[in-house]
Amino acid sequence: MALPVVVYGHPVLRKMSDEIDENYEGLEQLIEAMWETMYDSDGIGLAAPQIGKNIRLIVIDGDPLSDEFPELEGFKRVLINPIITEHGEDQCIESEGCLSLPGIREEVKRPKKITVEYENENFELVEEELDGFAARVVQHEYDHVEGKLFIDHLSPLKKRLLKGKLNAISKGKVDVRYRIKTA
Repeated sequence: MALPVVVYGHPVLRKMSDEIDENYEGLEQLIEAMWETMYDSDGIGLAAPQIGKNIRLIVIDGDPLSDEFPELEGFKRVLINPIITEHGEDQCIESEGCLSLPGIREEVKRPKKITVEYENENFELVEEELDGFAARVVQHEYDHVEGKLFIDHLSPLKKRLLKGKLNAISKGKVDVRYRIKTA
């Protein structure tokens, strides 16, 4: 069942998320609901805080963008308790959007390469080196479990220019085709 997406202004988006283990009640159903929510919202990634859960859980399916970013072909992951252990020195700028910030797209500077450790849905430890847009998507979703949003990477001027849109989002005054949840 697709769940409502928590939008800007809700305090859950600004909290550091807790680690979970294989005994987390209803985890399999939660992961399934997150996939459904992400697909229903036309997203390519979703972190648990975006559905109101402060746990370190992320789902990503980059395949829809694989024509533009070949490194996303077949890039479908469940990341439990992720930790980015290394950031490459080279940076790049790409446009980002977010289901929790509907209607906002901005250029964000991020490292081109990262190393991430996480547990998959079977709680097997995975270490992965990622580059290009795959690294960007993981960093974007990772920000969510760290209590951050992509707008935190913008200049103070850019943030001030977005203030009206952010206020409207926090009040639920947005036109989206998926269900949202405000504070």
